[in-house]
Amino acid sequence: MEMTRVKLVTIIAESVLEDGLVREIRKAGATGFTRSDVRGEGSRGRRVGDVEGANVRLECLVSTETADRITEAVATRYFENYAIVVYVEDVTVVRGDKYV
Repeated sequence: MEMTRVKLVTIIAESVLEDGLVREIRKAGATGFTRSDVRGEGSRGRRVGDVEGANVRLECLVSTETADRITEAVATRYFENYAIVVYVEDVTVVRGDKYV
């Protein structure tokens, strides 16, 4: 079984941003992503929007270059005005050729 090192990019943001974030992920070169509804509280406190605490978590396995493009695009477009966090981890996956 062959293992490949890739980057796991995780974005947690206001759910209203989901469509735009998905566009950024695809534009940067990711071939897919996983989406989850999540709740939480952070430095901006608990948000009350259309649905209290509604947030989305998007995760994608990508190359280093794609991870850099995603984080740069999201930081530039969203960080100043929205409750959003992005983190990148090194992970090892089976069938890594699907992601790079």
